[in-house]
Amino acid sequence: MKRLPVALAVAALLSSPLAMAKTVNAVASFSILGDIVHEVGGEHVKVTSLVGPNGDPHSFEPAPKDSKAINASDVVFVSGLGLEGWIDRLVSASGYKGKVVTASDGVDSRQMVDDGKEITDPHAWNSMANGVIYATNVMNALIAADPEDADYFRKRGGAYIEQLKKLDEWAKSEFAGIPQVKRKVLTSHDAFGYFGREYHVTFMAPVGFSTESEASASGVASLIKQIKEEQVNTYFIENQTDPRLVKQIAAATGAQAGGELYPEALSGPQGPATTYEKAFRHNVESIVASMK
Repeated sequence: MKRLPVALAVAALLSSPLAMAKTVNAVASFSILGDIVHEVGGEHVKVTSLVGPNGDPHSFEPAPKDSKAINASDVVFVSGLGLEGWIDRLVSASGYKGKVVTASDGVDSRQMVDDGKEITDPHAWNSMANGVIYATNVMNALIAADPEDADYFRKRGGAYIEQLKKLDEWAKSEFAGIPQVKRKVLTSHDAFGYFGREYHVTFMAPVGFSTESEASASGVASLIKQIKEEQVNTYFIENQTDPRLVKQIAAATGAQAGGELYPEALSGPQGPATTYEKAFRHNVESIVASMK
């Protein structure tokens, strides 16, 4: 058998598809977004989530390792809309000069009142229609970061986006059988605004958009009165928040425990919400069950 010269053999190896395969080092601001990047990127992406499972993206305090992760990354993904108040300082301190991709670009944002001020609600991913926008932005950013694997990202990302669209339709069908008067729940903080707008559910919470906010005594009293008047029967705790206040309000109103929701963070590996899809499905199923 004729042997190739060493130089030609090396050139042939370097030009092979296996040698050309690239792994994009990506950083995502929090676990839900990190899972979206992982689902779209597959084997061509290594994802580091700064705020991990059961972590709170509002109160997160970066560590030196987070700065190092950003500095070594090819692309950084954030949700935007004011969720990550700490991200600009962290990126600047890290020395990172690459692309920061805002996954919520293109979302029809909603306004909310928090501590008497009108602000943009940052929790856009809790509407699965917005999840489709997030996944599309992630797919396009990965294609830009690694054009050689563009076909892979389009195929994998396209399939994932179709799954999210089906989940959105499924959620709408689940709520379709619930009378509007029963679509009311109590949660720990105001993280379900986009979910409520998309699926016509009223959420009540003692704390505003950020878990770092503090509920006033008068605000809690007003909420208790409202819950009694509107006959809200169920309360939920959230995996990333302190449940004590919502439990106190529930005790004062007679609302019953509906379980745990996952609006801002995935669960640990043994929990029911290890992916974005599972978290959304769990939230829908739990809320719907409480209304029947």
